[in-house]
Amino acid sequence: MSIMQTRRRFLTTLAIAAATGLVRMPPVLAAEGALETTTVRLGKSAGICIAPQYVAEELLRAEGFTDIRYVDTPASVVAEAIGQDRLDFGVNYAALFLPAIDGSQPLTVLAGVHVGCFELFAKDGIHNVADLKGRSVGLQDWGSTAHVLVALMAAHVGLDPAKDIRWVTDPSVKPIEQFIEGKIDAFMGFPPPAAGSARAANRQCNRQ
Repeated sequence: MSIMQTRRRFLTTLAIAAATGLVRMPPVLAAEGALETTTVRLGKSAGICIAPQYVAEELLRAEGFTDIRYVDTPASVVAEAIGQDRLDFGVNYAALFLPAIDGSQPLTVLAGVHVGCFELFAKDGIHNVADLKGRSVGLQDWGSTAHVLVALMAAHVGLDPAKDIRWVTDPSVKPIEQFIEGKIDAFMGFPPPAAGSARAANRQCNRQ
């Protein structure tokens, strides 16, 4: 009985000492050793989606990086820039890294940043992705994020994106404008502004 009490007292004392800092805990492994380099290059482009890169600056300095550079890099070429050693880190949609990885670009996807900010808008009568078969989908650019995402979604439900969807591409006209004018059946956009316009367009179509 006395042995059990001694063990309990020892463990209790150790826990209290650790909590009050009397026992020095070993430092985390990430803080051990000097950095191989104190310079890091991050992609810079317009858009709220890359905000985590700017928040990371203070955290990187705390880890020992003293030279943090932001390099102007369009979102469409972030993967290429990393693969060609023009950037060390970059943020982009996962779908846009796939072609670079498939092309043997030397890059690694480390982690996710957000759950997404795109929404697929469609006219009444289109209730799911499978209903896009034979319909028109507007794009700002061929190979854009919207194009890749809709193609992946279509393939996931058994459609052939190249044959079952009629892609409408016009760099000079935004897909939402074509949607409002009734020239396309669906488009991938950003909510909430696109949501209001898309619903207004659907109400207009229903009145006609």
